[in-house]
Amino acid sequence: MPFTEEVLARLNADADEIIARYPRSRSALLPLLHLVQSEEGWVSQDGIAYCADKLSLSLTEVTGVASFYTQYRFKPGGEYNVGVCTNTLCAIMGGDQVYAELKEHIGGTDTPDGKVTLQHVECNAACDYAPVVMVNWEFFDNMTPESAKALVDDLRAGKPVRPTRGPDRLCTWREASRVLAGFDDGLALQGPTAGEASLVGLKIAKEQGWKAPETND
Repeated sequence: MPFTEEVLARLNADADEIIARYPRSRSALLPLLHLVQSEEGWVSQDGIAYCADKLSLSLTEVTGVASFYTQYRFKPGGEYNVGVCTNTLCAIMGGDQVYAELKEHIGGTDTPDGKVTLQHVECNAACDYAPVVMVNWEFFDNMTPESAKALVDDLRAGKPVRPTRGPDRLCTWREASRVLAGFDDGLALQGPTAGEASLVGLKIAKEQGWKAPETND
């Protein structure tokens, strides 16, 4: 369904701000895709056409870029995107079982109430907390099938849910997409950004006097 005049006015104001950040307009494509996703909850054909028109690109160029990244949806989904890491270490530590039991628990990959979408995700650079689940790109560390199911149940029930690391509250999928488009929600500095397991390596490196190798620039 084409965007209404009201939506277009809102999108245009934000899109113009995004495009102005870049010396070449096509460099704004990724944040612009996040912007239309923050409006719709997914990237529709109308959203792709909007980005193509704003950046003077073809529909094929925009679709090719958007389809490369798993951060974009191409169909409506839940308010909370529950991504289970099933890359090597998380899989070994139980990520595959977490995903399988969650899928069975909610009866597929989308809950009928529109609250949760379940997704396989690639490595989220949090291997020291494996297996890791991310909800709208916020970390939930050292998960088990039981804790993951409890997390999903709380999300569906509207109970307060707090990430292991990060802000005090979870953004919705649309709110997170707007942040990824480059609009600060003021939550970036809330909560811990690193935990004990990550800091142990830093502590050992300092004790041993280890330094990063020099590069030949």
